[in-house]
Amino acid sequence: MRIFVAGATGAVGRSLVPLLVGKGHSVVGLTRTPAKTGVLRELGAEPVVADALDEKAIHAAVVAARPDVIVHQLTDLKGALDLRKFDRTFASSNRLRTAGTDYLLAAARDCGAKRIVAQSFCGWPYAREGGYVKTEDDPLDPNPPQEFRGTLDAIRHLEHAVTTTPGIAGVALRYGGFYGPGTGVFDPVTIEQIRKRRMPLIGRGTAWWSFLHIDDAAQATALAIERGCGIYNIVDDDPAPVHDWLVALAAMLGAKPPFRVPAWLGRLAAGQHIVLMMTQSRAGSNARARRELGWSPRYSSWRQGFSDIAQNEALMAA
Repeated sequence: MRIFVAGATGAVGRSLVPLLVGKGHSVVGLTRTPAKTGVLRELGAEPVVADALDEKAIHAAVVAARPDVIVHQLTDLKGALDLRKFDRTFASSNRLRTAGTDYLLAAARDCGAKRIVAQSFCGWPYAREGGYVKTEDDPLDPNPPQEFRGTLDAIRHLEHAVTTTPGIAGVALRYGGFYGPGTGVFDPVTIEQIRKRRMPLIGRGTAWWSFLHIDDAAQATALAIERGCGIYNIVDDDPAPVHDWLVALAAMLGAKPPFRVPAWLGRLAAGQHIVLMMTQSRAGSNARARRELGWSPRYSSWRQGFSDIAQNEALMAA
């Protein structure tokens, strides 16, 4: 198949492109940065440069590529580590989830693409009630804190547009919290915060999170290119409360346990939305992805994945 990967140099794209090329697919990789075209060629993709929020440019790029499938991995996460102003931090990514999605779908209709696979998120968007591990049939939060509302609206828009556009088989993948060497949880700034005890446990750390190694995200995406329809949680087999994974990660890094702060102090310092992420958020079940996509994570537990990366980083630093 001919596959157009929008966001081909992002965290998932860098793992996905060579995987697709290895499967015999012809891949066109979109980047907005001309300097990254060499990286795309090294990964095995045909590079194309365009701004995903320039409607005419993205339409021309997709139509010229004539893809069978479009993969939407567009994000803009520069400076996304400060979550106190959540919607402001994710404003660019939210435009890619709304206008960017609409532009890709319009181009898909015009060039005859029959499938689109898009990146969504599994975790805090779920309603903060009932069980702590949610399926795709469970509702999203009907009353999110103010700082989440713009981002949750953008996620709703992406998922609805991708899965309801006539004539196109749409798949929205709700990825868990990413991690990999230098990525997501193992971003150098995050690791430094944990080592210096600047990422505290708020309240009792009773929120549940789901994680996902970046290579497992790529594998699931490759399968969704070939099968499935609708929304899937793409997460590991081991959802965990914050008080479990954060303490364990600190130990793996050789750091002291995180400080504990009461919820009222966390609310003053970081905001109600951060307190909810640490005390009320829900995780996800991957049962549907296993059943319908035939996917299973190589890293079945974040414990294994975190430990492997932490040990490798320790060896490199020695």
